[in-house]
Amino acid sequence: MGEPEQIRGASVTSRALSVLGAFEGSSGSLTVARIAARAKLPLSTTYRMVHELEEWGGLRKGSDGKYQVGFRIWELGQLAGRRLRDRAHPFLQDLFDLTHENVHLAIREGTQSLYVDKIYSSRKMPQVSRIGGRLPLHATAVGRVLLAAQPDWFVDAYLQRELEAPTPKTVTDPRILTQLIADVRRDGYSVTIEQMRMNALSVSLPVVFNGQTVSALGLVFEAHRYREVQRFMPQLRGTVDRIEFAMAGRPLTIGE
Repeated sequence: MGEPEQIRGASVTSRALSVLGAFEGSSGSLTVARIAARAKLPLSTTYRMVHELEEWGGLRKGSDGKYQVGFRIWELGQLAGRRLRDRAHPFLQDLFDLTHENVHLAIREGTQSLYVDKIYSSRKMPQVSRIGGRLPLHATAVGRVLLAAQPDWFVDAYLQRELEAPTPKTVTDPRILTQLIADVRRDGYSVTIEQMRMNALSVSLPVVFNGQTVSALGLVFEAHRYREVQRFMPQLRGTVDRIEFAMAGRPLTIGE
């Protein structure tokens, strides 16, 4: 039996992208059958594409016979945020030196926050995010900042999804989140408490380039220190200013 007409008409590139797209939102390895189901491709086509992607380095096969995204995809993904990371990293280091708190920088990738840089102390609280890792937009301070920068139709569509709750305190009610996003737009920053991990607080500000929010800067510390948010705000705003000026290729001079 041949392939369905819509599959026969699909390009090799679109099929490969469908296979790779099957791993979006997956927390572990996938069998070829599961990849085929998620990619909506015939099993025979999926076997062929998986084999070719494995040879190229886009997928890698585990000892259990299941597949994960390969290191070559991860390396290519790193290039996307390299310019931003290279420009911002010295200022993230300065912020860490000033505050001695965990610092990270994230961009939006689809419906998730993609962490492109991070500086933290091993003595601080356990880390949820990692460089190259992704977390849901609604449950992180950087994510809410990035979500608030999107048009209303995107926010509405996002909130209509089934939203995960990493902790018992994670807000998933669309009505409450709509108001929280409106607050971020009004205030220019976001604060989340125990949304991704219990006993953790995160505060985030947008990084704007050419009138668009391109990333979000975040600071993470213990939730019981919530009264210290305003104390850190000048350092956060100063760091954002320096990143924005660096992205524009301009030095930040005293008085600006």
